Amino acid sequence: MSDRFAQPAPRWRRSSRSTGMNNCVETARLGDDGLAVRDSKDTDLPPLRFSTAAWTGFVAGLHGLPVS
Repeated sequence: MSDRFAQPAPRWRRSSRSTGMNNCVETARLGDDGLAVRDSKDTDLPPLRFSTAAWTGFVAGLHGLPVS
């Protein structure tokens, strides 16, 4: 029996600039308009979850852009 409320497993992605040494973070889009972030060294730990607005603001801050 399938659970109609179950969400598919996240598709984890890492930067194309990653060296493959598992010293990076991975991100995945969530079905509820959010983003998950996890440490590639310990993928069994629960990921951090962010709203799209929070993540966009964080990335804009990294680039020194104004946050709207």
